[in-house]
Amino acid sequence: MAKPQQADVKRSAPRLYLATPLIDEPGDFAGALGRAIEAADVAAVLLRLRPADERTLINCVKSLASVVQPKDIALVLDGHAEIVARAGADGAHLTGIEAFTAALEMLKPARIAGCGGLKTRHDAMLAAERGADYVMFGERRPDGSRPSFEAIVERIEWWANLFEIPCVGFAAATSEIAPLKAAGADFVAVGDAIWQDPRGPTAALAEAAGLLAAPEIVA
Repeated sequence: MAKPQQADVKRSAPRLYLATPLIDEPGDFAGALGRAIEAADVAAVLLRLRPADERTLINCVKSLASVVQPKDIALVLDGHAEIVARAGADGAHLTGIEAFTAALEMLKPARIAGCGGLKTRHDAMLAAERGADYVMFGERRPDGSRPSFEAIVERIEWWANLFEIPCVGFAAATSEIAPLKAAGADFVAVGDAIWQDPRGPTAALAEAAGLLAAPEIVA
């Protein structure tokens, strides 16, 4: 996940980062995922795995990698840095600076190492200094809460104005996509808002992609 080239006047449109629901076995989900990523330009898929034994996890990752990677889309595991290489994933997303730091030796330099759950600006800068390929702002905490949307936008604006390392803004609803784009996010992550959409994930993801591609309105 490389940061888009920035022109002097017009910044490249962000790309989508699609987070899956919690998955325990690929089953029918592989088909739904395949159809969804056909409908939009997706840079990466964040695979969230339910707890299971290591062999089950690896088999699940391999099955879904065969859906995602042929489309030139990175498959990133939510945690589980220890199985990334054996499962053939492209990297891992770690929550918190401690977990990120502990996983670096298993991931770098060959794999993507992303970091979220960053409580302070200092933690975000530490992640960058230690080699994060991206930082994420706005995802939900383990208890389901998240910072205020205004705080998320402010953090992305701060990051985008100072750092070259890409930032991901997590959109809890499609209505958050345009503000995250305007704030300077290089990628916009979407998850439950896509999978729980009554129209189905394919239509929802296509809409999300359209919102990212739409030109910004300058007053």
